[in-house]
Amino acid sequence: MFYDLSTVTVVLLFLAMFSAGFVDAIAGGGGLIQTPAMLLAFPNNNPVAVVGTSKTAAFFGTSTAALKYRKSIKTDPKLLIAMVIPAFIGSCCGALLASNISAQSFKSAIFFMMIAIFIYTLVKPDLGKVQVEKHSQKKLMYIGGAAAFVIGFYDGLIGPGTGTLLMIFLVAVMGFAFVGASAIAKVVNAMTNLASIIVVGLGVGILWKIGLFLAIANLAGGYAGSHVAIKKGSGFVRIFYLIVTGLLILRLGYSLYIE
Repeated sequence: MFYDLSTVTVVLLFLAMFSAGFVDAIAGGGGLIQTPAMLLAFPNNNPVAVVGTSKTAAFFGTSTAALKYRKSIKTDPKLLIAMVIPAFIGSCCGALLASNISAQSFKSAIFFMMIAIFIYTLVKPDLGKVQVEKHSQKKLMYIGGAAAFVIGFYDGLIGPGTGTLLMIFLVAVMGFAFVGASAIAKVVNAMTNLASIIVVGLGVGILWKIGLFLAIANLAGGYAGSHVAIKKGSGFVRIFYLIVTGLLILRLGYSLYIE
């Protein structure tokens, strides 16, 4: 069917991509589902190319969720631009280095940072329920741009959990409510995915047929997830976010200290 994959494998990948799109649209972390699934399905291919293919499918789901959020939630276009451009550049840099450096130390730093902020979010039940004006608009743009570059670099270099990291920063540091943070995170994440696709596509190559086929599933999942998040509100997104972040911490910990 696709690259000598069995029909069963393709169906399972399709379901994994739908689930990833759904989860990612609400709280980020869809890469926890789709990246391992893709690597298992293509064990003999260049892992950078496989992750690039995964991001190709994810781009469509993330973009769909971003458009859905944009129709229902107002976001500052100046802040979006201030975050999107550095995120795109950071992701390009990370993708260029993905084949050349070890990501172990970077993953360790992310792992311990996520544990700290997970605990912080857990013990503050009101965090992210409503938007809080912590900074001036100008300062928000500077902070958001710097964070977007670093997180974009992470996405290009490693990948899974980018949306969740964006959510963490937007809520805990920049003062956004969870639903508003999701709306911004999806736009930024779409651009980091696009940057990785361009760099990997030009450098290593992408499995375009399976990537575009699986994009249909990710798109459907992204639409469904964003619809649920908008309907349920920040309280639901907060709970979902804590679950996804907890799973991401476990996955990162396993890859760092057990595998």
